[in-house]
Amino acid sequence: MSYIGRGTESISNVEVLDNLTFNGSASYTLQKSSTNFVPSSANNLLISISGVVQQGNFSVSGSTITFDTTVSASDTCDWILHYGTGLITTVADGAITEAKLGSNAVTTAKINNGAITSAKLDSGLALGKIGQVVTVTKTNEFTTTSTSFVQATGTSVSITPSSASSKILVLVSSSGGNTNSGAGTKFTIYRDATNLGTSDGIIFLRAGGANDHGSISMSTLDSPSSSSSTAYSIYMKVSAGTGYVGVGNIETSVTLMEVLA
Repeated sequence: MSYIGRGTESISNVEVLDNLTFNGSASYTLQKSSTNFVPSSANNLLISISGVVQQGNFSVSGSTITFDTTVSASDTCDWILHYGTGLITTVADGAITEAKLGSNAVTTAKINNGAITSAKLDSGLALGKIGQVVTVTKTNEFTTTSTSFVQATGTSVSITPSSASSKILVLVSSSGGNTNSGAGTKFTIYRDATNLGTSDGIIFLRAGGANDHGSISMSTLDSPSSSSSTAYSIYMKVSAGTGYVGVGNIETSVTLMEVLA
């Protein structure tokens, strides 16, 4: 039955392609205005050959159309129509390509909860995850009379960052004090031989009376800029008297967390 209505070349979003010249082959190059043309899919093409409309009996790859059988050189291509967007109510399978998606077209509102799995994330994308946690626990008291910073024995813990861009979160929990009334004990965190606090430390405890003590809670987010083994530990010094950490064998802990970049 003949088509009745306005010219098909005038339908919105329908493109008229150049007619093919058949030569007995099955494959031909699609063109529009003598320039190679890549259709959205084979389902978007309608072709008339010698007065017979063809659809579904060919495939496309790039700008190449391949018919299921060879087309005789005596056949004539009457017209080729490419149906674009906005015309068909049901989109054909495979018709929507990456090129057809507009920039910023897909928003978070259109992504279903839980739809993005870890397998879809780039292997180098860490999103600030904790890569590893190491800790050391000291259960006995350490004392010193040094007026310069010395390491509290048993508080050193090492970590090997997975990347030089990682940060290390250091958490310290203990108790400390001084045997002399009015004397002070200062505490800090060292990375290897580097003081991560000030020259006077991070925590300062002054004894109000003999053997007076208090709690110690220190933390720092360090950037070692290294993927080699790195040690962190508690250092301490006194202004006078004897300073101590882990009072009465109270547990002392140093915990390291690698924060991936």
